[in-house]
Amino acid sequence: MLGRTGMGNNNILVVEDDADYRAMVVLFLRRSGYRAVEAVTGLEAVSRARVTRPNLILMDLDMPAMTGDQATARLKADPSTQNIPVIVTTAFSYGSLVDRAITAGADEIMHKPFALKLLRAAMQRHYQPDGMSNGKKQRRDLPNGH
Repeated sequence: MLGRTGMGNNNILVVEDDADYRAMVVLFLRRSGYRAVEAVTGLEAVSRARVTRPNLILMDLDMPAMTGDQATARLKADPSTQNIPVIVTTAFSYGSLVDRAITAGADEIMHKPFALKLLRAAMQRHYQPDGMSNGKKQRRDLPNGH
């Protein structure tokens, strides 16, 4: 289990334009004891992250208005959000969006579909109880289902 009780705000920002996928992740988080904050676009994610200061961000890549790599770049460039870990979730195995997300500062790339146990493990690697990075970048690029 991830540390939650009595530390930080326990918010995890879920940025996903697919309503069904977003609902599944939000349900998983809430059943695991977290508060899920939702955003549908990258632009909305930047705004919500600045207001809610989540402990972790789960960021889709291919979204309308602003892609996940663009949103990640904005978040990492802003002193108020730069230390919030970002796990990018994407259906793209490889390509320019994935490369740009890595360059933008994503802490980890997870390729959809993935088992929820893999999401839990990634969250354990990056979740920051106080919403601040521990300074240990552990960017990993996980293949589908592994």
